[in-house]
Amino acid sequence: MSTKETATRLIAGLSSVIQGKTEQLELFTASYLSSGHILLEDAPGLGKTTLAKTLSHLIGTGSETGIVPASFKRIQFTPDLLPYDITGVDIFNPRDNRFDFVPGPVFCDILLADEINRTTPRSSPPSLK
Repeated sequence: MSTKETATRLIAGLSSVIQGKTEQLELFTASYLSSGHILLEDAPGLGKTTLAKTLSHLIGTGSETGIVPASFKRIQFTPDLLPYDITGVDIFNPRDNRFDFVPGPVFCDILLADEINRTTPRSSPPSLK
C-alpha cells in the first residue's frame, strides 16, 4: 500500500470519529506518517484523547484472533507526578527475592501526555534582584 493510500485510509477512519476537523486530521496524519511528535492544543472536551485512541485502533496489527490495536497510554500531568510514574519502577518481589521491573506508560506505541501546562514547577526560579 502506498503512503497516499495509507494516509487516505487513516484520514477516513479518523474522520468517522472526529468530525469537522479535516485540516487538523490531515496535518495529524502527515505528522504521524513522517514519524513526528504531535502537539495537540485545543479546548477541553474536543476529542484529543479520542483522536489518539482512534489512531491506536487504526494502526493495529493483525493476528489469528483479529485486529490487535496498538498500545495506547495516557499520562495525566499532576503536581505530584514523579519520573518513575512515566518510566516505570523496580519493585521488590519477596517471593523470588529479586526486583521486578514494572514498565511505565512510556513503553507503548501511542503516548498521550495530557495537561502538561497544568503542573506546577518543582522549584521556583532564581530571584532577579
